[in-house]
Amino acid sequence: MKRIIYILLLCLAVLSAKAGQDTPVRLGIIGLTHSHVGGVLNDKNKPYVIAGIVEPDKQLAERMSKRFGFSMEIVYSTMQELYDQQHPEAVACFNATYYHQDVVRFFAPKKVHIMVEKPLATNSRQAKEMAELAFRHGIHLLTNYETTWYGSHEAAAQLIRKGEIGEIRKAIFRDGHTGPVERNTHPEMIPWIKDPVLNGGGAVMDFGCYGANLMTWLMDNRKPLSVVSAFQTIKPDQYEEVEDQATVILTYPEAQCILEASWNWPVNMKTSEIYGKNGYIQIPDKETLLIRTGEKSPVQQINPVSRPAPYNNPFSYFCAVVRGSAEEDPQSSLQNNLIVMEILDAAKESAKTGKVIYLK
Repeated sequence: MKRIIYILLLCLAVLSAKAGQDTPVRLGIIGLTHSHVGGVLNDKNKPYVIAGIVEPDKQLAERMSKRFGFSMEIVYSTMQELYDQQHPEAVACFNATYYHQDVVRFFAPKKVHIMVEKPLATNSRQAKEMAELAFRHGIHLLTNYETTWYGSHEAAAQLIRKGEIGEIRKAIFRDGHTGPVERNTHPEMIPWIKDPVLNGGGAVMDFGCYGANLMTWLMDNRKPLSVVSAFQTIKPDQYEEVEDQATVILTYPEAQCILEASWNWPVNMKTSEIYGKNGYIQIPDKETLLIRTGEKSPVQQINPVSRPAPYNNPFSYFCAVVRGSAEEDPQSSLQNNLIVMEILDAAKESAKTGKVIYLK
């Protein structure tokens, strides 16, 4: 009889755990001023319910409400109001990068998991405090990059780790577009994206972070020895306080990485080139990879499949991590993104001083 009761209790526990994994995550949205917010508001197969939205700008909230169909009844002016009324399990940030720190300070002690849009913070000082709070309170603090979910990048990493092109010797990452003012896809983002405090800089923060994140991942979280950079402001009438173009060189013991971040590209740009000892890989977009494995080998085009669920969607992935059904992806982890922030800080310091900055 005791054995039967034990088996029944075990079955109930398993069913309860599975039910918990299947229950939609109660997700809070912090801010509506980031152009990427449409991704979370417009997700058709979402494993979450939007518990509430924090946006003090009511006109913006009303406009977004009409566009995406959420009720103004779930819009709150402060994080405290959202927490008191809705008790979210997790929050996703779509506000100015400077305010990511405030979100972590508020929600980490309440055991609420957090995903921020890239980059993690405006500087390493902020990032280290945020990481310490996340570790202390046992929460996930993830950074979302569009490029994390590219099947082409995942396929490239697998080929590199199989030794198909040999050890990495040089990598070039080109990221950006014509400029936030020129694109004007989300007017509320423009004031803070070109603010040196709220964004931490200009194009280097907006787009230099992508290559820094990818190179750190490919180098298994090894820091570069040094960073040197050159910044320009080609359009001072639009970006008088920040750079709109940045070139950053990272030096490793056996490799070099060039980050080309710009708000002056003629088209949207997210391309990667990785050169090894024996061959190279070029990634022109998220669905295409070109590889040449040696001097006498032809160029092969590979069209990788999408990453498997939940690693093909940032918010499905975030919810899976919250539920414990997925591991943290290295590219969104704190370990990676603390290094990214060191690289970005060093790039800004190098541009300011004209010196090579050596990382400790």
